[in-house]
Amino acid sequence: MPKNNFKWQLINDSITDSDKKALTDFINTPNQRFTQGEQVRKFEKTWSEWEGVKHSVFVNSGASANYIMTSIMKEKKGVGEVIVSPLGWVSDVSPLVNLGFTPVFVDVDRESMSITLDNIKKVVSDKTVGIVLVHVLGFNAINDEIVKFCKEKDIFLIEDCCEAHGATSGTRKTGSFGDVSNFSFYFGHHITTIEGGMVCTNDEKLYDQAKLFRSHGMTREASSQVQEFYERNRPDLNPLFTFAVPGYNVRNQELNAVLGLEQLKRLDYNCDKRRENFSNWIGGLNSDKFYTDFHQNGNSNFALPLILIKKDLELFEKCCILLEEEKVEYRVGTAGGGNQARQPYLEKYNFIDDNLDNIDYIHRFGLYVGNHPELNTQEIINLCKGLNEL
Repeated sequence: MPKNNFKWQLINDSITDSDKKALTDFINTPNQRFTQGEQVRKFEKTWSEWEGVKHSVFVNSGASANYIMTSIMKEKKGVGEVIVSPLGWVSDVSPLVNLGFTPVFVDVDRESMSITLDNIKKVVSDKTVGIVLVHVLGFNAINDEIVKFCKEKDIFLIEDCCEAHGATSGTRKTGSFGDVSNFSFYFGHHITTIEGGMVCTNDEKLYDQAKLFRSHGMTREASSQVQEFYERNRPDLNPLFTFAVPGYNVRNQELNAVLGLEQLKRLDYNCDKRRENFSNWIGGLNSDKFYTDFHQNGNSNFALPLILIKKDLELFEKCCILLEEEKVEYRVGTAGGGNQARQPYLEKYNFIDDNLDNIDYIHRFGLYVGNHPELNTQEIINLCKGLNEL
């Protein structure tokens, strides 16, 4: 079905007239710089204040942010095993593989669709150097026990918050607990910069590393202390072209930052509306047919999941047919296509992918529909009613 025929799209165009005005005003201002500059720095500062972290680094995508976080982990810990759920986006796993780590796949619980401390303890070993904790579909996955465990074991903790803007654990936002975290601002997320992502940290040294990896590894991107260190120790090199790490070029642009600053003004409202939609969704579904016992505290749901209580291929097919008839766009599995461990790019590596019962179940008997602020309560009630009658 062509996308423009959907009445209930997976993602809605969230770029408003005020966003467009902010962009055109910036473009029409004389002598503007369009590459990374003042607006990027302003967006980073404003985002840090909203998120409750000390430092943020704006990049060109959430996936690029994954690569930066994984590169930082390699610089700090060296390579080894990294515990990760394959119920996520491809860039939670592919940077690990490409940078020489061994992903150790663990199952999730259905309540949060995320890995638990109990499952982490089953696979942690002397080779474990990191954990990638993914807040799948906006469910809060972090708690003090996981943070404490990582500190005790000297394990590098990465939070993937690409689908969880505004989610919380206690009084803090997710993304403020790990050594580093990332967010995606892709079209259709809680806010958008069209393309974009953010790396966050509370650690000054990791912040410097994030800036280095963002821009070729050039020391002029880092703090004055880092620059002075290399000027003292490498006087044979031009300070403007000294490369401290094997970096990338994943910088973003001023226009994207201008859009992000404008969208950030309504992010709290967007998060509240997504929570309201999620509550109406699981409150409207028949709990004898569909799983509704999700954790709700602290969520900021990117999408609305539909998971069957029992293995029933006929019912699942009927759900898909109904959604198509009602012109509701959906995706089977989760936002990453379900179980990443079943994807072709991992076949040649022979990573252990046993004991993933919940993930495999969601992969086969789960799907999700879009969740955006424009949805109204009656639309959700009507769709739930139709699904319940199957």
